[in-house]
Amino acid sequence: QVQVVESGGGLVQAGGSVRLSCVASGSIFRMNAMGWYRQAPGKQRELVARITSAGTTYYTDSVKGRFTLSRDNAKNTVYLQMNSLKTEDTAVYYCSTAVLETDRRSGDYWGQGTQVTVTT
Repeated sequence: QVQVVESGGGLVQAGGSVRLSCVASGSIFRMNAMGWYRQAPGKQRELVARITSAGTTYYTDSVKGRFTLSRDNAKNTVYLQMNSLKTEDTAVYYCSTAVLETDRRSGDYWGQGTQVTVTT
């Protein structure tokens, strides 16, 4: 079993910054891709940013230049640094991890989500 826990959300003014953290624990042999998704009220969940085990990153266009994704493989942790926040960034942010478990099964795991609210 693998557990994924996010932290770092909250209330922030437009133009401000927030850093989200996501830690995976449990029967992990290797962490593969890790990423952040978000879901705003009335909208579908969308991919925000993703990072491979080799460190290659992908960002959705709306966050390029503002968000930075990084990972610490030793800690099974991924971070999302969000700068220059806009009201349209308001959403519940979910961490997703692709894991090779100790029994060599692969699985995708999600956190419970963390709310980010950007105010004017």
